[in-house]
This record gives sequence, C-alpha cells and structure tokens, in this order.
Amino acid sequence: MTARIILVITLILSIIIPFGAFLLSKKRKGGFKASLACNSFFFFGTLILADILLFSGKISAAEVTATAEAATSGWKYIAAALSTGLSCIGGGIAVASAASAALGAISEDSSIMGKALIFVALAEGIALYGLIVSFTILG
Repeated sequence: MTARIILVITLILSIIIPFGAFLLSKKRKGGFKASLACNSFFFFGTLILADILLFSGKISAAEVTATAEAATSGWKYIAAALSTGLSCIGGGIAVASAASAALGAISEDSSIMGKALIFVALAEGIALYGLIVSFTILG
C-alpha cells in the first residue's frame, strides 16, 4: 500500500515539477532545452521507480491469473477509448476543413448549400464510425 502512495506522489510531482520548470524557462533564453531535460528526467525516473516498486515481491499463480484477466479487460477499455477519441479528433479536423470551405462556397453561390452540407455530414460520420467501433469492442 505504501508503494502505491509513493508511486502516486511521484507521478503527481513528475507532472508539476516539469511544468514549473517550463514556466520558469520562458523567462530565460534557451530555457526550452532545460525544460525538456527536466521533463525527460522526471518521466524516465518515474518509470524506473514504478518498475522498482511494482515488480518487487513474490507473485503466486492465482494472482497472475486474476491480474491477467483484469489486464485484458483494461486493454479493451483503452482500445475503445482510443477508437472513439482519435475518430472524434479526425472528425473535428475534417469538419473544420469541410465547413470552412462550404461556407466560402455558399457565400459565392447559395444554390450549392445542399451539396456542401452533405460533405460536412460525411466528415461528421467519421466520429460516429469510431463510436460504433468502440461499442463493438466493448460488446
């Protein structure tokens, strides 16, 4: 239990300290390299500490099977979140391009509004496809 508390504190500090270094480096010239070095140090330091704390100790066969089942369900949720999130980001980028082009075309000729809306709706469909894939993964 104490190993988890130490790991959580380390993870929180690995986010806060590099962010503070970045804010302080804005005042200095060439401070981006120092901020990047600080961020890399704390990131890899947290990974090493997590390896030391989480992989030290005795492991039994019953714990391994329970952990394996929990890990596979965890991967399922991560895959569903990635499919939804990335498809929504892609759909947002597509809608931004299609909608701005559609507004420009409609301002020149208002008779092509139906065609322009179809292209915008097709771009929004990308996000729906990602959502359907995530439902398929979870179901």
